[in-house]
Amino acid sequence: MNGIGGRLVVQEKRKKKSRNVSAGHGRVGKHRKHPGGRGLAGGQHHHRINMDKYHPGYFGKVGMRHFHYTKNQYHCPTLNVDKLWTLVPAADRVAAKKAPTGAVPVIDLTRNNVTKLLGKGRLPSIPFIVKTRLISRRAELKIVAAGGKVELVA
Repeated sequence: MNGIGGRLVVQEKRKKKSRNVSAGHGRVGKHRKHPGGRGLAGGQHHHRINMDKYHPGYFGKVGMRHFHYTKNQYHCPTLNVDKLWTLVPAADRVAAKKAPTGAVPVIDLTRNNVTKLLGKGRLPSIPFIVKTRLISRRAELKIVAAGGKVELVA
């Protein structure tokens, strides 16, 4: 850690460099402040090779523009099939398992602030009815396979 005369090694290196005219940065190129420009300057000009090689697709546009984009038009809360039975009270769940031919539980997704039902996960083979505004194809197939029904609500 110690250098010469009680100085640190880093300080010693600095001292040695400062004895030379260009301090190890070369006479021709010179150690200037921002030779390539600050930040991402020159991405389409003098740094183009780097940008094309390591950041393809950085420049340009994709898709259509939507003027006056408001989030409420695209508001669509979703739920997956594997979480569907969490909306049913525990007592009703147990009753449906014991007597599959008895009263069928109705799961109303619109009451639970869910707009669309998606098809990730598995379902127990207990018949039930789902009321929803939108549903994916896979989700509907899984519900029907489990012995359930889907009712679309406006």
